[in-house]
Amino acid sequence: MRLFQSLLTLLCLLLALPVLGVLGAWLALDEAALAVLRHQAQTVLPDYALQSLLLAGGVGLGVMLLGSALAAAVTLFDFPGRRVFEWALLLPLAMPAYVLAYAWTDALQFSGPLQTGLRQAFGWRGALWPDVRSLGGAVVLFVLCLYPYVYLLVRTALAERAVQMMEAARLLGAPLRRRVLAVALPMARPAIAAGTALALMETLADYGVGAYFGLTTFSTGIYKAWLVMNDRVAAAQLASLLLLVVALLLAAERMAQQRLRFASSRSGSRQAAEAQPARLHGPAAVLAFSLCALPVLLGFVLPVLWLGRMLWQEALLSEFGLPLGRFAEWGWASLRLAATAALAATALALALGFALRGRAGPVLQPAARVLSLGYAVPGAVIAVGILLPVGWLQARFPDAGVAALATGTAFGLVYAYLVRFSAVALQSVEAGYARVSPSIDETARMLGSRPPRVFFRLHLPLLQRSALAAALLVFVDVMKELPATLVLRPFGSDTLAVVAYNFARDERLAEAALPSLAIVAVGLIPVVLLSRALRAGSD
Repeated sequence: MRLFQSLLTLLCLLLALPVLGVLGAWLALDEAALAVLRHQAQTVLPDYALQSLLLAGGVGLGVMLLGSALAAAVTLFDFPGRRVFEWALLLPLAMPAYVLAYAWTDALQFSGPLQTGLRQAFGWRGALWPDVRSLGGAVVLFVLCLYPYVYLLVRTALAERAVQMMEAARLLGAPLRRRVLAVALPMARPAIAAGTALALMETLADYGVGAYFGLTTFSTGIYKAWLVMNDRVAAAQLASLLLLVVALLLAAERMAQQRLRFASSRSGSRQAAEAQPARLHGPAAVLAFSLCALPVLLGFVLPVLWLGRMLWQEALLSEFGLPLGRFAEWGWASLRLAATAALAATALALALGFALRGRAGPVLQPAARVLSLGYAVPGAVIAVGILLPVGWLQARFPDAGVAALATGTAFGLVYAYLVRFSAVALQSVEAGYARVSPSIDETARMLGSRPPRVFFRLHLPLLQRSALAAALLVFVDVMKELPATLVLRPFGSDTLAVVAYNFARDERLAEAALPSLAIVAVGLIPVVLLSRALRAGSD
């Protein structure tokens, strides 16, 4: 067992190397590195910081208001279509932000069919609305994609006691507006903070939207410094600054989750049955229906329909037809990488969950917690963190072929995926272990069963659903991952996400529709499972 824990500890530390590599770049500061830092501070760094701050501020405010309003609407009120919107509001989770950007750019651009048709029909001239490819457009797109983070957590928090507390406030004579603002929403403040922090981390980690819209954020700056300017010192400095911001957001999210845990309460089923959501009629019901329908339409239904229209036009107008043969290659590369990473991350999570359930060593526990931070680290930071130590080893051992192993094969990509997404699998497995009583282990030990037998004969059958959920979540996340894949992918081996980005970057949006729709279709799988789980929990 000690050898098993030692191997797990070593593996966790190995997966923490990219983050340590980025932070270690500051330990080797010399005069040249300081000169680069001063030059960045005088030129690009203010723009990176300002645009990242404006983007994060707009997205944070938007997801907080929209997610909270939607959660309050479906939890506290009853109106036509409410049962449908309970799960339909999760659909934008399946839509990557960069795919949404491709669809809305093609639909709303100056030369697009909407503006062209309106100008021809009414004789208008010039642009009819601001350009989508702007900072404001990016804020709106991120809000439409990421509000479900706030919606999910706030809905869970409000479902516990908010309806009962609002009923008590009504009996005391409080008007509806006061019951919502002064009773229900304050109970969900920790959930609002946690969901907003998660959305902000996803926003700061994004590369596809920022690069396609021409924004100067930290993620686009890291990519440009490494691959365009070939300056690893500048890339490491920018990556470490972004890592610091993400660490602060993660700390805020952890504090909110702790407060949320202590704020939760258990209420009896009789009390829950007596208090029902307030029934809306007339204009109030129409307003609630419109509020819930708008983000689903703008964030999922209309973009999917538009991508399907683009794909149909490409199939009809193209002389050579759709590149189905090459698409099969791209799809197979994505599926192969996603399946490999999902299996590896799930196996690691099961092993770690089993080791942490027992007497974990003094190093394994903190090493596992360091591994759990990986999901909060942007893909661009992970890519730089991998390439820095690889470059150092290659310079000292030029004949070892370390660089080719990390950047010329799928090994480097799978390693980056494990660094980024092992935390997702570990969280799911730990949630499954929380439902396995410790008395099962004690009984098995009293009967003389060794730890391997306990795991394979007792734990693994009980963790099948949790392991499947972990593998599925990692699979979908890998299918959508873009920045680390762009930097580390082997030459000539593209994934669906990379192909969609390359087509869109070259303004070949119709050709980007096919891989984009494939990514959305895969992303629907966990959304459907999540909606079913929420429905089962509320019934």
